[in-house]
Amino acid sequence: MADVKKIATRESYGNALKELGAEYPDLVVLDADLAAATKTGVFKKAFPDRHIDCGIAECNMMGIAAGLSLTGKIPFVSSFAMFAAGRAFEQVRNSIGYPHLNVKIGATHAGISVGEDGASHQCNEDIALMRSIPGMVVMCPADDIEAKAAVRAALEYEGPVYLRFGRAACNVINDRPDYKFEIGKGDKVREGKDVTIVATGIGVDAALGAAEMLEKDGISAEVINICTIKPLDEEIIIESAKKTGKVVTVEEHSVIGGLGSAVCDCLSANYPVKVKKLGMQDVFGESGSAAALIHKYGLDAEGVYASVKEFL
Repeated sequence: MADVKKIATRESYGNALKELGAEYPDLVVLDADLAAATKTGVFKKAFPDRHIDCGIAECNMMGIAAGLSLTGKIPFVSSFAMFAAGRAFEQVRNSIGYPHLNVKIGATHAGISVGEDGASHQCNEDIALMRSIPGMVVMCPADDIEAKAAVRAALEYEGPVYLRFGRAACNVINDRPDYKFEIGKGDKVREGKDVTIVATGIGVDAALGAAEMLEKDGISAEVINICTIKPLDEEIIIESAKKTGKVVTVEEHSVIGGLGSAVCDCLSANYPVKVKKLGMQDVFGESGSAAALIHKYGLDAEGVYASVKEFL
């Protein structure tokens, strides 16, 4: 990274939609009265005839998207994760997942980095919910570059996709010439031999920071970025676990049903090793600044470093 810049992945989502809108005339965007917050307003400004504000009616919005997909359109439905995955779960399951329709769900404001909005809006359960729907692809990009790549990949994929984006600005970590994105493929962003840190979303930047701190203590940490939580790249995780013998997972999500659970499912079936899951430990979030909350719940570089040290 030459010069580190920060951008929220919800911004990346809006910018990607605008860019893709010029390439794909069948791309339509639906929002639930949150275009300014989800950043789909960027698409609306460029393509007003292809943006539908469904009002504060997320369940209905999912049904509209399902219908549009059956006419050949490629709908991206957008709202906060709490509403897209939580409030509209039944409609996502029955109207989109069950018939395996070509609908993309752009869920912003996920996790505790929503900050001051508090526990009611800090969705730490959405990955678990979406993972449980048969055939649903689940992605949680780590930065601006990966978010834009994930949106494009979702559009080009035939079938339902859940994309998880954050409210807070985060470091750009994938600004490198050899970066490439593929659904279902993990990315080894740092080589190591003593412990494997498997992370997703903003957890990847924290894991990289922790790895640098661990290196000063003589501990070599391998860091794997898992954007696609479902389908999971089991091969990259098993290969690393065989090398290090210990695995730590990092996610801005409940440790129940998210990335950590997916990794444990994989390793328990293929190569059982000790795993420590970092995330929300069966608790609700609270109101506070994004940085303060991430620090309190041990999901920044310092917190991951301390947890890995304790684990080892």
